[in-house]
Amino acid sequence: MKIDLHTHSRYSDGSETLEGLFQQAKAAGITHLGVVVVDHDTTAHHAEGRQLAAQYNIAFIPGVEISAYDFQRQRKVHMLGYGFQGECPHIQALCAPLLARRHAHSLWQVARIQEASFALDKEQALAFARESGTLYKQHIMNALTAEAYDAKNYQTLYRSLFKQAGVAAGDIRYVDAFAALRAIHADGGVAVLAHPGQLDSFDIAEELVREELDGIELIHPDHTPLHMERVQQLADKYSLIVTGGSDYHGRYGASVKLGQYTIPSLQKPAFIK
Repeated sequence: MKIDLHTHSRYSDGSETLEGLFQQAKAAGITHLGVVVVDHDTTAHHAEGRQLAAQYNIAFIPGVEISAYDFQRQRKVHMLGYGFQGECPHIQALCAPLLARRHAHSLWQVARIQEASFALDKEQALAFARESGTLYKQHIMNALTAEAYDAKNYQTLYRSLFKQAGVAAGDIRYVDAFAALRAIHADGGVAVLAHPGQLDSFDIAEELVREELDGIELIHPDHTPLHMERVQQLADKYSLIVTGGSDYHGRYGASVKLGQYTIPSLQKPAFIK
């Protein structure tokens, strides 16, 4: 059994259609595709995912990745939720204003980039965001360059626009990490702390455990052996589920293959039937 519990589609900031992910999963021998196709801050992909699961005979686990924040330490914290059955009203109520802020901020970024005389076609960028309904930096970059995400020119342009003193630098206000955890639980989901090594969110982990955190992500492309050791120690200490996946974004992310990072079948979480 191959289980990839962390993928993204065009419903947020991935470059592939949801059906494209199922096709790739089938070709890679993946039996469980975590829909987390964890698209960011949305559950809009769940209905199509259930239909595609029947079509491709791949078990579908409805999920979400919430863009949250540790306000005590001023750090981003991503929360994964899995195993939803219904419409997820609590997550929708929490994330709808977040998506609206992201879209408005991205439109502001487009304007700043155009004012700086970059050849950016706003309508083309919005066309790339058609399925998500929310404009992301990835869509803006796709309208600016055909370079791959890992290419030096892409990364140089990205930093010059969005980092430090870049013409479109800045960020939105994210939701509280504890509110994200509560929303996941309120909608019947399993709450998992995403890639703590990537975002340096180990400090908040034990506080989230006290709020009944269910799991923590172990396998991730950005996790070093030291990160994985710390994750495993937390999982053992607090009896947490361990999850993992490729964090696949297609051409909008690092050059990993769907299913390149999977969890062993012996560590299959209980929410995977």
